[in-house]
Amino acid sequence: MADSTIQIGILGCAEIARKVSRAILISQTATLYAVGSRSIEKAQKFAADNGFPATAKVYGSYEEVLDDPNVDAVYVPLPTSLHIKWAVLAAQKKKHLLLEKPVALNVEEMDVILAACEANGVQFMDGTMWMHHPRTAQMREFLSDAKQFGEFKSVNTCFTFTADQNFLENDIRVKPDLDGLGALGWYCVRGILWATDYELPKSVIALRNPVYNKAGVIISCGASLFWEDGKVGTFHCSFLTNLTMDLTAVGTKGTLHLHDFIIPFEEKKASYISAVECGFKELALGWVPKPSEHTVTTDIPQEVLMVREFCKLVGSIKNEGATPEKKWPTLSRKTTLVLDAVKASIEKGFEAVEIAS
Repeated sequence: MADSTIQIGILGCAEIARKVSRAILISQTATLYAVGSRSIEKAQKFAADNGFPATAKVYGSYEEVLDDPNVDAVYVPLPTSLHIKWAVLAAQKKKHLLLEKPVALNVEEMDVILAACEANGVQFMDGTMWMHHPRTAQMREFLSDAKQFGEFKSVNTCFTFTADQNFLENDIRVKPDLDGLGALGWYCVRGILWATDYELPKSVIALRNPVYNKAGVIISCGASLFWEDGKVGTFHCSFLTNLTMDLTAVGTKGTLHLHDFIIPFEEKKASYISAVECGFKELALGWVPKPSEHTVTTDIPQEVLMVREFCKLVGSIKNEGATPEKKWPTLSRKTTLVLDAVKASIEKGFEAVEIAS
């Protein structure tokens, strides 16, 4: 097993890297081989606190991780503004790339990253964990079942949480020079695209009155998305309201509801509600049939499944000469295109902005 595992280096010691480090340890397909930080002391503490094996390399710079010939792939949880530098350099060093989201500040930067990955034959994947949960695949079956769901008509997503004052003043997501996109909505847009089977909308209109912090970073916003065939999507994202992770998709015959689409309420099971051809009882005293709840269990957390999928693709390239899977960079690029359109609509006074692929 040891010879077949993918040796992963981590660039940076962000909080999310603790979760992914745990996932790598559990995965049995990857090894926590190295970690690098701008300070060797910080890297040493991170390795000690997060279960790195005694043999792991600990570096006082990101460059040293990328220069280590035994590192197969890197996980990059750095602030979004730093992605273009370090993701491109990682690709140039032939390191496969698991990149935190948002993957870039705009699609122009995204294209530079993807071009570097393609030129160097490395696999790209973003860190959107819920995409890998078995519930996600089961819900896709429901949405694709014309007899139960019918024709797709609308989708709504919401991701909010109440940030404390320390977050609102000091977190990288409220700093224009670090994660300048703020609450712009990666998860919500990805959820909408997932529900519509990744068909890009024709246009986007941002909702009025987004909230900015003193530094000019969006901390609450929303938008409506429109497709040529009449489908509509809406989303709301905020750092200012109670924790909510809703997704609702509506067809002519069925409806899909879930309330924890990004992080399941429980690690080993996740539920969703489907409603099919519902109507009212006599005198509208209830629903018939009642919506049904479906629970999907898994012994493997979604972030571990993400690591396993990434390692499977990397292993195929490394050991079998396969070419990188294009699915994941394509989905990341489409998500970034929509985010760019939302941002452009805000900047243009909430005008409609058309999306060109």
